[in-house]
Amino acid sequence: MSAQHPLQFLLESYDSERLKTLSVWSEFADAELSFRPAGYARTPLEHMVHQCVSEDTWLRSMLGIEIAEPALPPEETRLGFLAHYAQASAARLEQLAKRPADWWSGVTKFFGVERSRAWVMLRRLTHSAHHRGELTVYLRLLGKPLYSTYGPTADTGGLLVRGASTIYRYGSVDELLSAEQGRGAWPALPGPGEHSPTERP
Repeated sequence: MSAQHPLQFLLESYDSERLKTLSVWSEFADAELSFRPAGYARTPLEHMVHQCVSEDTWLRSMLGIEIAEPALPPEETRLGFLAHYAQASAARLEQLAKRPADWWSGVTKFFGVERSRAWVMLRRLTHSAHHRGELTVYLRLLGKPLYSTYGPTADTGGLLVRGASTIYRYGSVDELLSAEQGRGAWPALPGPGEHSPTERP
């Protein structure tokens, strides 16, 4: 798919969402993967399993995107999931980039309802973002800092209208995987300063 393709944004969005998901996952320590904040809530490990299995199922059964990688990593550790999801999502991105414009407008089945492939891909992105948002709440409950996902957080300075910064933990998937082999990168965060990090005082 060329840069001029009208649906190029879907590929660019999926590529950036891969990094955002991996960045949130990377903040959990192995000892925290069993953290369950409420009786019906998934643990971080169960969220990782769900992300890998559901994305594999959606893209394979609804979009016909077949890759060599299995749905889950051979070792269900933090590093195992980081490496596996990075590889599997990169392989899916490569396959998606080869699809022509008319493929995206073609109709497929979404849980028994007919939808365009572009519509299904957009829903996949929002589905992933929803579960990633749940995990950022877990990070707050565990006392972890929140780096930027789409813009400033309370940790990166609060509200954009007050000049807060966007501070990503990692700039690329390769950088993340390399750093996480050690202690990871933890860019300095300014916090909200003297202002409230919300629109209310």
